[in-house]
Amino acid sequence: EFLMMLKEKCSMTDKEWEERQKTRQLEMEAVSKALAVLSGDDAHDLFTRTFNPAFLQMDRQDSRRVQASKVLMNAAKKLNNPKLSNLAYRVRLDAFTRVKKAIDDMVAQLLKEKADEIKHKDFCTDEFNKNQLQTEKKEREKKDLIAKIEDLEMTIKSLADAIAKLKGEIAEMQVQMKRAGEDREKENKEFQTTVADQRETQKLLKAALKVLQDFYGKKAAFMQQHKQEPAGPPPPPGFEAYKKNAASGGVMKMIQEIINDAKAMEAEAIRSEEDAQKAYEDFVKETNASIEAKSKEIVNKSELKAKAEGELVETKESKEAVMLELEQLSNYNAELHQSCDFVLKNFDVRQTARDEEIEAL
Repeated sequence: EFLMMLKEKCSMTDKEWEERQKTRQLEMEAVSKALAVLSGDDAHDLFTRTFNPAFLQMDRQDSRRVQASKVLMNAAKKLNNPKLSNLAYRVRLDAFTRVKKAIDDMVAQLLKEKADEIKHKDFCTDEFNKNQLQTEKKEREKKDLIAKIEDLEMTIKSLADAIAKLKGEIAEMQVQMKRAGEDREKENKEFQTTVADQRETQKLLKAALKVLQDFYGKKAAFMQQHKQEPAGPPPPPGFEAYKKNAASGGVMKMIQEIINDAKAMEAEAIRSEEDAQKAYEDFVKETNASIEAKSKEIVNKSELKAKAEGELVETKESKEAVMLELEQLSNYNAELHQSCDFVLKNFDVRQTARDEEIEAL
């Protein structure tokens, strides 16, 4: 809407300028003709021949004023110019010195208008240049800020993803450590059962072996004692000598071997339990160290993320400020166009016309 109004006003201003130029040109022609009438040689000779020499001075001046007044009045009516109309009356009524002063005043006014227009043109040119430089600078700032915002958003997203990944890894390690603890507890229970069974087996076998050892040891001693024959005549024949079971030695040996195997299995179970316990403790230690390291990394990345988020807020605020400045520069540029386009577009023509007008006066 503002642009439409501005274009409409500029169009009207251009038309008004053309009308003013035509009027000014006609005004200059009228004034030039008036001066020509007042100062022409033909008019001077005519007045000399027509009037009494005694009244020549006064009559010539009156005649010139009348003719000049008529020329200016005709031009004023034609151009509908109040200034020319007023000047025509003054030419008719005032002394000629006042007419000259009026013309000098018009020349002075035209010179002032010329100087003011030059000053305004210089102002417009300078302000347009400043506005363009400031706009280009702010556009570069805007571009840099947009790029920085994109980089910060990517950094924040990358840090957030890394933090989430670290948290997931920590959670997984905690789950693995919990499972390892449950497995270790189950293995320890199995170990306790195995050792208890082996020890009970050893105890039972040792008891059985002792019974057999005691029996067979006492019997052998008893038979040795009763082998000696008494003095005197030989006794009547009795029972044959008692012989121990031939397989007793093998049985006791086998029992002893089973006891030894049970001891070896117990020792192996103890070693396996110690190794498993050490491996579990090392795993827990390493896992806790890894969790601690990842937790520290999460803290560091969280601090970086918070810093980036704060910087992102500041950068967005800076971008908004730059956008506002660009809008203000754009509005000022539109105001400059509204104030300066007509002057800059018609400057040379207006200056030339004004110089011609001054020269004619």
